[in-house]
Amino acid sequence: MSQYLEEIKEILGDDGDSLLNYTCWGIPSEMLIPPAANFVDRLSAETDRPIPVLRSLQTLFNTGRLGGTGYLSILPVDQGVEHSAGASFALNPIYFDPEHIVKLAIEAECSAVASTLGVLGSMARKYAHRIPFILKINHNELLSYPNTYDQVLFASVKQAQDMGALAVGATIYFGSPESRRQIQEVSMAFHMAHEMGMATILWCYLRNKAFKTKEKDYHLAADLTGQANYLGATIEADIVKQKLPVVNGGFRDLHFGKTSSEVYEKLVPEHPIDLLRYQVANCYMGRVGLISSGGASMGTDDLKEAVKTAVINKRGGGMGLILGRKAFQRPFREGIHIIQNVQNVYLEKEIALA
Repeated sequence: MSQYLEEIKEILGDDGDSLLNYTCWGIPSEMLIPPAANFVDRLSAETDRPIPVLRSLQTLFNTGRLGGTGYLSILPVDQGVEHSAGASFALNPIYFDPEHIVKLAIEAECSAVASTLGVLGSMARKYAHRIPFILKINHNELLSYPNTYDQVLFASVKQAQDMGALAVGATIYFGSPESRRQIQEVSMAFHMAHEMGMATILWCYLRNKAFKTKEKDYHLAADLTGQANYLGATIEADIVKQKLPVVNGGFRDLHFGKTSSEVYEKLVPEHPIDLLRYQVANCYMGRVGLISSGGASMGTDDLKEAVKTAVINKRGGGMGLILGRKAFQRPFREGIHIIQNVQNVYLEKEIALA
C-alpha cells in the first residue's frame, strides 16, 4: 500500500470502504474515455480546435504536481464578485491582495489559477509566464438591490489574450430565464477564444427556484446537471465544471423536460460515484473533461470533504477538481495542505475507475 493511499483512507474514515471499493454497474468503466497523459494527442487533436488551442490545453496538463497525469488541479478565486469580497475574504484578509491568490496556486503546485479580470490583470506581467491564467469573463454580482441572479460579461476574450491567459472560463445558469441569452453570449465568446488559441472552461450550473423543493435540492440532481453538461459540451467547452451530484430524479419529480425511465431504473444507481458517472457520460463519455467543484468551506470537515469529492470524481471518470474556498478561506499553509491532499488522490494509482 502506498503512502498516499494510507493517508487517504485515514482522511476518509468510515466513508473509505464505500468509496474506494465500489464498482459502478449503471454505466461500466469500459464505456468511458478516461483522462490520461496523452489526452490532448488522443482526443483533442481529433477535434476542430485550432493548433494553438491544443498547445494551451497541453500546457495546462503539463503544469504543477499533476503534470503529465491527465488530471487537473485548478485554484478558482472569483468569489469576490460572485459572493462579495467581504463574504469571501474576511476570514483570511490577505486574499484581498491578488498576489496572494496567485502565490497560493503556485505554491500548491496547481495546474492553473482562475480568477477575474482585475485579479489576473493586476498580476499578469509578474506571473502569467509562471502559471497558466484562466480568465473568468462573466459573473453574477450581488450589489444590485434587490439581488438578482444573472451571469453578465465583465471582460472580453481579447483582454484574456492580452494578459497572456491560456484559457477563458464562463458560467451559464442553465434553467434560468436568462439562460438562452447566456448560451448565445458564451458560445460566441468560446468560438472567439478558440480562434485566438485559448482553451475554454464552462461552469455548467443550474439556477431556478422551481429546482429546489422542501424535500430535495434538484440543482444537484444527476439528471439535470448531466443535461447541463451536455449543453456545455454542445457549445464546445473543452472542460466542464460541475457541482457534485447528490440526488437524482429532477426531470421525473419536477414533471418537466424529457428523459427516459432507464436513467432512473438502470443507468444511475443511487451511489455518489454512479451519480457522477452520469455527469461524465453527458460530457461525451469523457471526451470533454469533467472537473468537480470543491464547494463551500464548511469548517473542520473541509479536508475530508475535499478528498471525498476528489475520490468520487476520479473513480467516476472525472478529470480533476477546481477547489477554491476550502483553501483560500484558511491560513495559507493549511490551504496548500488541503489542495495537495486532493492532488494525492489523482497521483495515487491504486485509486482507479470504479
